[in-house]
Amino acid sequence: MFEAFTAGPLIIWTRLVFLLLGVWLAAEFFFRLASSAQLSLLHFRTHAIRYVLAFFLGGRLFAILAEYRVYLRDPLRIFVAWDGNFSFLGGAIGVGFVLYLLTKSQRATFLQWLDVLLPATSFGLMFDWLGKFFSGRSYGKPTDGFFGITYESIGVRFAVPVHPVQLYYALFFFILTFLLLVIRKREQRAGSETMWGIVLASVATFILEYFRGDFGIPVFATKMDVVFLLALFVSLGIFALVELKLTKMQAIAYQSALVITVLGYMIWREYLPFARFELRFSQLLAIISLLAAVEYVLVHRRKYPHL
Repeated sequence: MFEAFTAGPLIIWTRLVFLLLGVWLAAEFFFRLASSAQLSLLHFRTHAIRYVLAFFLGGRLFAILAEYRVYLRDPLRIFVAWDGNFSFLGGAIGVGFVLYLLTKSQRATFLQWLDVLLPATSFGLMFDWLGKFFSGRSYGKPTDGFFGITYESIGVRFAVPVHPVQLYYALFFFILTFLLLVIRKREQRAGSETMWGIVLASVATFILEYFRGDFGIPVFATKMDVVFLLALFVSLGIFALVELKLTKMQAIAYQSALVITVLGYMIWREYLPFARFELRFSQLLAIISLLAAVEYVLVHRRKYPHL
């Protein structure tokens, strides 16, 4: 594989090239989409340093969490920012967090910004996964298929052909970017790109993660956990819709009941006789993201029917 190449005395890592290319093109794409949506870009000039720091810190934090075993064995490596471990998705989430804080006083809602951020993130993730393919990161499980690839790298624990799961992801995000642009042209309501983008990305992530062969954070769940998550998000959606009609005491009672229910379930789930199955942590996040996106968009549309 083309993990690195030389340019004179320099060694250039292929993943870094694809990552920088993805950041550059995704940023250009984001600003063009924002301009076409008539969203003000002034705060990006005013708070440019905050956005850059949020992108870097978010990307670094998510990368550390994904490979926490390495950093638990060598905690000082957390501060070695030049080791090449960076998450493009984490960086995009960091930018989204700053956007949420800085756009509260603007006429445009945060969901309108998400409709712009999501296609740009999808486009950038395509390059990020291509870089992972060349560097041997996030590799797949062994396969007998003709499309399997063999890595000669100490970072890959299989010496046999494995699924090129990175290419599966890259192809998906390329198609997703195209679909989101089509949805953007046809849909008139705010949140269409956000809801469809996160729903499709969550479903694809849940499926494609089964082809991953690298180490991940294991999560042991039951079918009841999924049902409980669904019920929890439905109840939160109901609360968001009726919040203004409740008195202060009723709102506190409602929130307290939700907290007690969640804590009670977390305690008693260990004693419930349900069969458990193993998921990767990213699959659990995909389920939560799907539920949260659908609820957020529906509540936003109910609150802002003119958007």
